[in-house]
Amino acid sequence: MTTPAGASAAGRTVRVVIVDDHAIFRSGLKADLDPSVVVVGEAGTVEQAIEVIAAARPDVVLLDVHLPGGRGGGGREVITGSAALLGTTRFLALSVSDAAEDVVAVIRAGARGYVTKTISGAEITDAVFRVAGGDAVFSPRLAGFVLDAFGTAPADIADDELDKLSARELEVMRLIARGYSYKEVAKELFISIKTVETHVSAVLRKLQLSSRHELTKWAAERRLL
Repeated sequence: MTTPAGASAAGRTVRVVIVDDHAIFRSGLKADLDPSVVVVGEAGTVEQAIEVIAAARPDVVLLDVHLPGGRGGGGREVITGSAALLGTTRFLALSVSDAAEDVVAVIRAGARGYVTKTISGAEITDAVFRVAGGDAVFSPRLAGFVLDAFGTAPADIADDELDKLSARELEVMRLIARGYSYKEVAKELFISIKTVETHVSAVLRKLQLSSRHELTKWAAERRLL
């Protein structure tokens, strides 16, 4: 990867929040980033991250996978806890771990990419811009884990289909497609189980699907998980 050509000269900037439990790493990362990447917040725990992301509403969150706090879900919990911002804020995992289970877990949660901490400052700057632009970015060896987990069928997001769903229906759809139970969705979104059931019925009807299994397949093919 290379630094985005002319990003600073053209005046393009990307606003980011850095989430990592090591302050010295956050400081070093900020120093390595191109000036076109503007750090608008930092956090070291799950709770701090959700709060800072909600307040700053960055373009991209640089997110460590293993974080203290919360219910033990680490980076995945930060993403699901920020579900209302998915689509406007994108998440890029940045971790020392290259384990398949870590990669797949955060991608299932909604991250747009996963790179390891061996990456250079120029490479992470490029990755940030690419993720902000809607691309999926992975360190070379890690993309295979995602292809194995989700399949390789190319499919573009069908905007006309997504436009049928309300913002809340989109949130419910993503969580159900990721395997959450109705009870877990209700807890995550602070709504009743009955309301979840109503939203799921509406989603299936609008997308002309008949089951959760079909919904998961539909979302995976469009890379919405």
